[in-house]
Amino acid sequence: MAFWQARDFLFCSVCGTLLDFDSVRSASCPLCGFKRKAKAIEGKETRYAVTDEDIRRELKIEPFVTLESAPKMDVIVQRVVVDETCPKCGHPQLEYHTKQLRAADEGQTVFYECPECRHNFKVNN
Repeated sequence: MAFWQARDFLFCSVCGTLLDFDSVRSASCPLCGFKRKAKAIEGKETRYAVTDEDIRRELKIEPFVTLESAPKMDVIVQRVVVDETCPKCGHPQLEYHTKQLRAADEGQTVFYECPECRHNFKVNN
């Protein structure tokens, strides 16, 4: 028995069409009439895998742009400034950004950096 026959037991051996179970004793091909006994199929398992690429192809969605495939650009990030005093040098303003590091029902972590002395620290809210 060929490898594909052992693996593709739900398909017609003649034309490859999916078999229909027309009775509890046999399955037949709706295209060419080939019949396979149900005993030959009984107890076998069918498995298949669907990848993200398969889903995108089926839904006609363009692939995601990854950092590796994205064009290289110089990115300038400007941080938000807050009127808070630096605990190290006393500068009157700090730059900050936030990030969710803990569970979604807990507050974000705020990261501060002094533009003068580059002292940085974080506060968990």
